[in-house]
Amino acid sequence: MKQALNFWNQLSLINRIVIGMIIGILLGIFVPQAAAVGTIGTVFVSALKAIAPLLVFFIVLSALAQHKEGHETNMKSIVILYLFGTFAAALVGVIASFAFPITLTLTDTVSEIAAPEGIASVLQTLILKLVDNPVNALMSGNYIGILSWAVVFGFAFRKADESTKSFLQQIADATSHVVKLVISFAPFGIMGLVYTTVSENGVGVFATYGSLIMVLLGSMFFVALVINPIIVFVMIKENPFPLVFRCLKDSGITAFFTRSSAANIPVNMELCRDLGLDEDSYSVSIPLGATINMAGAAITITVLSLAAVNTLGIQVDFLTALVLSVLSTVAACGASGVTGGSLLLIPVACSLFGISNDIAMQVVGVGFIIGVLQDSCETALNSSTDVLFTAAAEFRQWKKEGRVINVSPELAE
Repeated sequence: MKQALNFWNQLSLINRIVIGMIIGILLGIFVPQAAAVGTIGTVFVSALKAIAPLLVFFIVLSALAQHKEGHETNMKSIVILYLFGTFAAALVGVIASFAFPITLTLTDTVSEIAAPEGIASVLQTLILKLVDNPVNALMSGNYIGILSWAVVFGFAFRKADESTKSFLQQIADATSHVVKLVISFAPFGIMGLVYTTVSENGVGVFATYGSLIMVLLGSMFFVALVINPIIVFVMIKENPFPLVFRCLKDSGITAFFTRSSAANIPVNMELCRDLGLDEDSYSVSIPLGATINMAGAAITITVLSLAAVNTLGIQVDFLTALVLSVLSTVAACGASGVTGGSLLLIPVACSLFGISNDIAMQVVGVGFIIGVLQDSCETALNSSTDVLFTAAAEFRQWKKEGRVINVSPELAE
């Protein structure tokens, strides 16, 4: 037993997660009724979601309070990358839909959750989230509100004495320590999540929507492995793939199974720390990215909306498709960082073509049917790109300063 524990402790976290995935798959196939295994995954995700709001609030507050005058951050470049990357992903979704037109067999099953009435509703919701009660924002996981209040308090505490700032830093460090503890249980949590996926979802349900899944996932993989590397190469003028694969490996895998950008915030924070990035930048950019950096959501919105358009026989010209890309980019920024958050914004895009809300919500129903794959890949793309663009913006600054970029010695070897 002691030897087994020593062997386990010597393994890297990613290797432990792989072992957890394998065990989860085997249990899901051979012991599908062991509900307690799935509960482990639910507990893990709940723990991540519980600690993430506190982590974001105290890390951002402390970082801003400790900020030294003249110390520049890369937030402007990161936000530009977020918006451009999301728009590029929306264009990829549009082009893929034109190249491989999809039609749907709409069902009568619709979600009971009300969708936004239009883009104005999405923007209004974002603004209201900014001024949400800070306690309610922490309790509900409203990261826009958490960020806004953390920024306000962070600037206010700049005038505090050094002992107060030191206390804030200690709280932030203690919260980070708790996060590391939660992440150390990731192999068991992933095992439970994989078990639930395998035991509850057969492959038969996906046969009807095989073409739709291929277009969605193909677009997401194209963005992850072609578009994003091009963007990173333009930024750092070096081979982008070590950084791309590091982000997909360390962030994308956990995001795939948690299916929540919000729950993956602690994982991304830890990865940024491992990469040696500036805490003043990533403490803000990572939670912000979980809200507005939504390449996968933009693809989902465009592809499913154009599938509805094709099903109804509506003709779409290039200019309208371009407007759809812009609309999807803005709508995706309003997608909540929770499971299925992007699907409820499909009616907003469908309204551009005069498609009724009833039909649009049937398309949402189709999205929920394939959600086990669509939402998992979408979240993996969204969340891993948060770190990717944050790192790309900072590495660009490193290049100007003559510093060496060393993403991963393991990959370099």
